[in-house]
Amino acid sequence: MSSTKKSLPVLSLETNTLKTGFTSRSAPIGPKPPWLKIRLSTAENFQSVRHMVEDLSLHTVCQEARCPNIFECFSNRTATFMILGDICTRHCGFCAVTKGAPRFVDEEEPRHVAEAVKKLGLQHAVITSVNRDDLSDGGAGHFVETINWVKELNPDCKVEVLIPDFQGNWAALDLVMKARPDVLNHNTETVSRLYRRVRPDANYQQTMQLIQQAGTYRSSEYPVLTKSGIMCGLGETIEELHTAMKDLRAMDCDILTLGQYLRPTKSHLPVERFYTPEEFAELKQVGLEMGFRYVESGPLVRSSYHAHQHQPAN
Repeated sequence: MSSTKKSLPVLSLETNTLKTGFTSRSAPIGPKPPWLKIRLSTAENFQSVRHMVEDLSLHTVCQEARCPNIFECFSNRTATFMILGDICTRHCGFCAVTKGAPRFVDEEEPRHVAEAVKKLGLQHAVITSVNRDDLSDGGAGHFVETINWVKELNPDCKVEVLIPDFQGNWAALDLVMKARPDVLNHNTETVSRLYRRVRPDANYQQTMQLIQQAGTYRSSEYPVLTKSGIMCGLGETIEELHTAMKDLRAMDCDILTLGQYLRPTKSHLPVERFYTPEEFAELKQVGLEMGFRYVESGPLVRSSYHAHQHQPAN
């Protein structure tokens, strides 16, 4: 892995324009609404987290995916670690992570992640990755090494992994589950009808099967929680959102995150609609009534936002 230091990306909350390789069914939707304004903070905690990540040659999804919550999370000394490099083998139309041919796998990365978790004093660590379809196990073994290192150096820390679909390789999923993460997260991202447009290299039914398969490892000795996230504003209807939520509950998914899709650059999929905070509150209530143990729903919510709080309701 390259040790070249990166400056923080400039966050872009681009609104819908038609100057893109993706076509929109609607006219430009105008400036972003006021509830999407971000309070910037580059205080001491923010800078210390950024420098620590750089010094350990790590990547965070906060930086690579241009997450709008980076200032809040880094200032609170939290981060979502992204392993297996910073180049993805897939071509999702919403994602700001670089696409292309990945570099080598850094064998020291699992230990470095664990060291970062210890330096931050985390009680809940979130680990994700780029898609690595070039690897026979999709990177599952590297996830296992990272989970093991984090647990060894941080025995009281809960571990959440946000994994790829491993192309439906359940043996790869089995490797990860046997490492016993506390939360197994795989994002649905969008509704079934939009999968070909939004996630051209993925399959909606395979996503559902992965969530269901992960849940089969749950026992009294291993009370693993399953989790998934959906973006809103890519052209889906409320009814389609409800259907996707019902599908996840049918797979016994425990935790759901719902957030507003924000276009990272003009070369990405356009925003079709901005949902209001009131609509997100309504979606949260619908999700709780469906039986999700916890629903995090709001305009700036991302899959690992407030992840340490995603505990089952008493």
